[in-house]
Amino acid sequence: MKENIRLAFQGIWSHKMRSVLTMLGIIIGIAAIITIVSTIQGTNEQIKENLIGAGNNVVTVQLNQDGYSYDMSWNPIPGDVKVITEQTRQELEELDQVQSVSLYTSRNYAEQVYYQNTQFSGGKLYGIDQNYLGVYGYQVKTGRGFTQSDFHNCRKVILVDTGTVSSLFGGENPVGKCVEIQSDVFTVVGVVALSEEFTPTINSMKDYQMYMNSSSGAIYMPSTTWPTAFRFDEPQNVAVKVANTDAMTDAGKAAADLLTQRQIQGENSLFDYRSQDMLEQAQQLQSLSQSTNTQLIWIASISLLVGGIGVMNIMLVSVTERTAEIGLKKAIGAKKRRILLQFLTESAVLTSLGGLIGVVSGVILAQLISSMMQIPVSISAPAILVAVVFSTLIGVIFGMLPAVKAANLNPIEALRRD
Repeated sequence: MKENIRLAFQGIWSHKMRSVLTMLGIIIGIAAIITIVSTIQGTNEQIKENLIGAGNNVVTVQLNQDGYSYDMSWNPIPGDVKVITEQTRQELEELDQVQSVSLYTSRNYAEQVYYQNTQFSGGKLYGIDQNYLGVYGYQVKTGRGFTQSDFHNCRKVILVDTGTVSSLFGGENPVGKCVEIQSDVFTVVGVVALSEEFTPTINSMKDYQMYMNSSSGAIYMPSTTWPTAFRFDEPQNVAVKVANTDAMTDAGKAAADLLTQRQIQGENSLFDYRSQDMLEQAQQLQSLSQSTNTQLIWIASISLLVGGIGVMNIMLVSVTERTAEIGLKKAIGAKKRRILLQFLTESAVLTSLGGLIGVVSGVILAQLISSMMQIPVSISAPAILVAVVFSTLIGVIFGMLPAVKAANLNPIEALRRD
């Protein structure tokens, strides 16, 4: 085999221009596939990262009515939905892959919030328990966090995030300042921020709108204080932190099923709990472009077919040129198998070399597209391995006919033909 490989490289080097032109179809096909796959994977990872964020692996479980999220901003308190107890929260923490659980209430549009004459427009308001900041990975940057006493005494204190500092306080330090919420006065005691700040990649208006909907800031108050500003006995939403991203879907559905069973009264209730699974949303968005991506790969594969035909053609020419050599080898005792392996090896080496060049070209092309068009790419090691193996198989498959033809030459006729 080593001798066959040496002879293959010797033949390629002896006909450099012809070999390069023969490999061109393989190079273009492999480079195109590597570029497409890298771009697809990069885009899919960006979609997943934009939705899930900095990787906090948190699934939100919300109360739903007839399949739609039940917003307390303008809907009455549902009579057949119980408030989640501490015991139920602990049962949720015992679910498989669940690390911690937080209960919270929220308003998506906090219109009745003012600091002096500035309205808190576009931000969100939350009533959180003592687990919330840990579940989402928030850290206190300025001032202090909530204490046990704040919860126990229902103190009118709030925390704000960095977005609120910018939008409501004009970038000034808000600690100690008073904010009016629902005509009650609350004091800012601290500023919180995610321990891993994350800014999504924005490549479209849809990305921009999704980001802007979550970038105006948030205000947090103790869950025990929430009823003084809003309503008593309001059903909570649940934030479930799981062990890893892949476990988000199963853990979220398990938590939603448990809450529906525990909290909903009446068999014919229109309410249930459902998980807002960002991983599942990302997978749905990724699948939308799957058919187009598959078509692109098939189109790129045409170049491989053309390259394979070119390899078969040039190997037939090589058999014709080396008829005398083949006849001489067979005359001195070379068997059909040896001649067959020699030409198959030469064909496989030719396409493997083209595959390697195609992989390098594809990686370089993917990086160029990424830098020029701001499209993320993700180089896939399995895709590279498959591309090289596939290019070798092309050499074996399309080199079979010329190799068989060479192995079946009659040595007398071969020598006479020279």
